[in-house]
Amino acid sequence: MISTFDIKDFISKKITNRDSSFFAQDLSIHKTRIEKEIKNQSVLVIGGAGTIGSSYILTLLKYSPYKLVVVDINENGLTELVRECRSRTDISLPNEFKSYPINFNDRVFDKILAAEGPFDIIANFAAHKHVRSEKDIYSIEALLKNNVIEAGKLLEKLVKYPPKHFFCVSTDKAANPINIMGASKKLMELLIMSYASKINVTTARFANVAFSNGSLLAGYLERIPKHQPLSCPNDVKRFFVSPEEAGQICLLASVLGNSGEIFFPKLDTHDLVSFADITLELLKSLNYEVKICQSEQEAKENTSLIQAGVYPVYFFKSETSGEKLYEEFFTPQESPDMTTYESLGVIPHLDSTNSDKLFNAISQLELAFEGLTDKKIIVQILESVIPEFNHHETGMNLDQKM
Repeated sequence: MISTFDIKDFISKKITNRDSSFFAQDLSIHKTRIEKEIKNQSVLVIGGAGTIGSSYILTLLKYSPYKLVVVDINENGLTELVRECRSRTDISLPNEFKSYPINFNDRVFDKILAAEGPFDIIANFAAHKHVRSEKDIYSIEALLKNNVIEAGKLLEKLVKYPPKHFFCVSTDKAANPINIMGASKKLMELLIMSYASKINVTTARFANVAFSNGSLLAGYLERIPKHQPLSCPNDVKRFFVSPEEAGQICLLASVLGNSGEIFFPKLDTHDLVSFADITLELLKSLNYEVKICQSEQEAKENTSLIQAGVYPVYFFKSETSGEKLYEEFFTPQESPDMTTYESLGVIPHLDSTNSDKLFNAISQLELAFEGLTDKKIIVQILESVIPEFNHHETGMNLDQKM
């Protein structure tokens, strides 16, 4: 069943309810400028093997950069990205194309910058993006080092030879964050904005990417062929974009934005979709009836029904730390521009960051990570520089869920 499943069609009809890209108008209206900013330019993409980074690359290649360098720690993902790019008929890789399976915070990355640079466009997608990452202090340390500390070191390196455009991906969870991942990206936003006078920096907050690597929906495509039960929160709604749309909003933000601007899609509350509804629609599309179970154990005990076309699903009330029941793209204090673009809102650069306070908080994080710290201390440091951070702690994490 799953082998004949058309993910792209399902996303369009059952999740986003859009026949064409949400950003099609802006891609058309601003086509000439996009081409001018990308054609014959050199581009470095960090974290390019993930869902969003690879979608960005596939969009970028349509505008003919002369050079593309991709860095990602995921060697297998990078290999598949190269195969995908070389196999497609709608794009072509530039003659100067190189992929490096390395971590951007390793010393060898500096050698690549020196040998391959300077670059006209640099886009950084290397990020911890899951709320799951705050399950323990070790994962929290890795998350904050990747999303904030190492991102800051990269910016410092680029000050000497600034690109025409520097883009670093954010998330809708950075608006009024209640989890450490969202707070880390809000801190990252503050950090890159502090460089806005030195480097042309932009970022984008956007919705869940349907069937992105590691997501709940992508997990379904792993579980179903193995006839394993599904579990899903029944009270969580999210905004969604397709992988293609994710790459497009990042491209638009990376080359059209003025320094310090934060982009987001102009989706409205009627675009929110519940995971429970998607789960039911997915199984229906695969010709399964659904047996609603009252526990993970009951769902496991009923896997024998799958052969007969009945799929066991455990729907539960969300109770994990940092889980928002809904998302938002901006706060009332941010006063976004909703008129310049058809599909995009833009939060203008607000030069209100207290740099001393910001860098003091980052220094406190680095100091805390020199030894074994605890979650409460990290939350306190984040709260000191992000007043709207309202951490939601329940003592539960997603590793305790099926």
